[in-house]
Amino acid sequence: MASEVVTRFAPSPTGFLHIGGARTALFNWLYARHHGGKALLRIEDTDKKRSTQEAIDAIIDGLGWLGLDYDDAPTFQSQRADRHAEVANKLLEAGHAYKCFATPEELEAMRAEQRANKQPMRYDGRWRDRDPSEAPEGAAYAVRLKTPLDGQTTIQDEVQSEVSVNNAEVDDYIILRADGTPTYMLAVVVDAHDMGVTHVIRGDDHLNNAFRQLPIYRAMDAIEGGWPDPTYAHIPLIHGADGAKLSKRHGALGVEAYRDEMGILSDALFNYLLRLGWGHGDREEVTRAEAIELFDLSGVGKSPSRFDMKKLENLNGRYIREADDSLLVAEVLKRLGNGSDAKLLLKAMPSLKPRAKNLDELADSAKFLFAQTPLKMTEKAAKLLDEDGRARLALVSTALAKENDWTIEALEATTKSLAEAQGLGLGKLAQPMRAALTGTTTSPGIFDVLVLLGRDEALARLNAQSA
Repeated sequence: MASEVVTRFAPSPTGFLHIGGARTALFNWLYARHHGGKALLRIEDTDKKRSTQEAIDAIIDGLGWLGLDYDDAPTFQSQRADRHAEVANKLLEAGHAYKCFATPEELEAMRAEQRANKQPMRYDGRWRDRDPSEAPEGAAYAVRLKTPLDGQTTIQDEVQSEVSVNNAEVDDYIILRADGTPTYMLAVVVDAHDMGVTHVIRGDDHLNNAFRQLPIYRAMDAIEGGWPDPTYAHIPLIHGADGAKLSKRHGALGVEAYRDEMGILSDALFNYLLRLGWGHGDREEVTRAEAIELFDLSGVGKSPSRFDMKKLENLNGRYIREADDSLLVAEVLKRLGNGSDAKLLLKAMPSLKPRAKNLDELADSAKFLFAQTPLKMTEKAAKLLDEDGRARLALVSTALAKENDWTIEALEATTKSLAEAQGLGLGKLAQPMRAALTGTTTSPGIFDVLVLLGRDEALARLNAQSA
């Protein structure tokens, strides 16, 4: 192993940073940080038709929001085509690659025959040992890698253990197209080598690619040395809670959707993704510092993990309860608008946050603080303010108006005394009070609400709804 661990996260900016990519990025980052190495970012933007600046910005923004920082500026694969072609030509000159003059029509005929004979679809090596002089003068050609024909290639994968493939199953694939542009298989190997990547940690849907990429490493190592095999770790994919492949209906959305639309805290998503396929005993909550200390590939399971939105929300609720109130106020202000009273929100936060599973719920629960009289009522709240409810509100309002000690303890004592005097359970008073004070049927404790609103505003709201 090289003296310094270097990992890379290599997203394609044809879409936003989805949840599976975010976990791959996290595992790469944690492995590098755990070993005191480097974490690098490579943007695989060679598909110019589908790559967008918007997606690049969203990926970098999402990684930053998750707290994943990188040790160098991002490498953009599209800017390195000359270097990729340089390596392809070295392979060609050294006899590890060859010119293939097969036309598109010939290749399609070859594939049609293979389909008809129910054979594996792979290039048949027709130009592997032919002299290029046999081709028509000026004919276009692609450069194909000369892969091993016999034996097996074995990988000691850090997650999948020992994996072997018969070399005959890997055909001579194109590394440089007829128009001179490099293919993905060549580009990723050259980039990884030039970036000094020692560990390729990625989804196990790329496992077969390792057997196609290793021949390039080994051929270049034979040509000029210094191209050691990387260490591979192929992580099982994430499935939905039902065991099916993860899709949008399970929550396979961009990271920004969890932040902006679902109100998930960065620390909660970091923790959830960490535990999605990696474990350390029964630990549920793991801080970032602990994650760096504890993470290693030996803790990654071999089976697909299951994404469960309810578990993420429950974990997020715990993080909200533990979060610094000032941080939560800042998040709520983004959702309510900066016209809201930050000081009042800060005062209210200990009462608001115990019930919330996400930041949107937290913001919704704070809206009553800034509502204008008369309040808009939810359907359930309006039902509580029937004739009986309004009559009870009138009794409560009269009793509380006489209360000079506007504290939770005094207001609770006064209301309980009234309930006892009327032969009512406390809920028979508290439910219409909550509706009149907040316009909803859910809120912090009713006496917290009275104190947060203040005497004048609380009495005004009670009087507005009483008989």
